[in-house]
Amino acid sequence: MVATSEALNRIRIILCQTSHPGNIGATARAMKTMGIHSLYLVSPKKFPHSEATAMASGADDILMNAHVVDDLKSALKGVKLAVGLSARRRELSQPYLDIREVANEMIRIADQSDVAFVFGNETSGLSNLETNQCQMLSFINANPNYSSLNLAQAVQVVCHELRQSSISTNSPKLYIKDLDLLADHDSLMGFLSHLEIMLDEIDFLDKVQGERLMQRLHILFTRAQLEIDEVNILRGILTQVQKKIKS
Repeated sequence: MVATSEALNRIRIILCQTSHPGNIGATARAMKTMGIHSLYLVSPKKFPHSEATAMASGADDILMNAHVVDDLKSALKGVKLAVGLSARRRELSQPYLDIREVANEMIRIADQSDVAFVFGNETSGLSNLETNQCQMLSFINANPNYSSLNLAQAVQVVCHELRQSSISTNSPKLYIKDLDLLADHDSLMGFLSHLEIMLDEIDFLDKVQGERLMQRLHILFTRAQLEIDEVNILRGILTQVQKKIKS
């Protein structure tokens, strides 16, 4: 497999709740050195900022064209798949895979569709709410005795793996369904929001640990790789149940 630069152009790097503007600038530099240009910032504490510009070291165009949004849902609008970077496996978790495995598959998908890599706050990482919006989680296989990477270093490693995958002839090891059939991120999140509304209407969430249940359901349905038609069928069922409740 040889991907074109078009695949790299369809990759979004998303930083959530970034505290230090210097990390945003250093991230821009890391991205540009690997030929990745699409940066999304979710509620950064300070941006734009002179420290970000200084740390970008000539990658000012990445900063100037960065998309600043209020929430992760907005940053993920239009992507086919989202990968969250996490240094630890969660108790309830999507597939948790080495970045090298993930990069090969995401480059293949990016030949046709937008994909995103989501990074959390420097101190606390990704929140559960942010993690729930990613179809899979990935990690950097660092020294287990000292795995501390700062934000820009982590972005650099991920972007390097993506660039190497874009020029590799190896076939990806992961299996993702036919992209033309696979429901995109917006459709899947729309279905899960619809499901939560319906479960709330029948008071089911009050009878169990509602937040934990929804987390499990997010994981279940993201792992299932639902097709567009399957999402439409499930939403049709939910709509019919809601009509019966109100009648």
